[in-house]
Amino acid sequence: MKTWILSAIASIGILTLQSCGGNNNTSQPPATANGATKSVPVSGEEVYKRTCANCHQLDGKGIAKTFPPLAQSDFLKQKESAIAQVLHGKNGDLVVNGEHYNNIMPPQILSDDEVAAVITYVYSQWGNTPQTITADEVKAIRAQKQ
Repeated sequence: MKTWILSAIASIGILTLQSCGGNNNTSQPPATANGATKSVPVSGEEVYKRTCANCHQLDGKGIAKTFPPLAQSDFLKQKESAIAQVLHGKNGDLVVNGEHYNNIMPPQILSDDEVAAVITYVYSQWGNTPQTITADEVKAIRAQKQ
């Protein structure tokens, strides 16, 4: 019985990791005639739907006691923390809007442009204070972890 329970828990953990940001998109932006890559606009909404909505829901309200809300989230008051959370993930206790959450958010496998776009999108939705996040800000936070 214990083996079955441990196996079930492990399976749920793997499914959670796969559904929360399991994006292994390694495609490169299109190249120009001289071989340089050209910038392709990134849709924060599309990145959100692809990597965040499974846990935080399409309406940003999260899942009670499991995944914290992004809608009207006090966690977003510190944009550096929001960027770091997406880049590096989180394991353990997290307090959002006075509620405790103790779960795993894996690091998201996203480019700096995608991270900037998705966080900018979240800031523009669900009663949050609009802010623009740049790829340079993401790059700076990413460099701090190394």
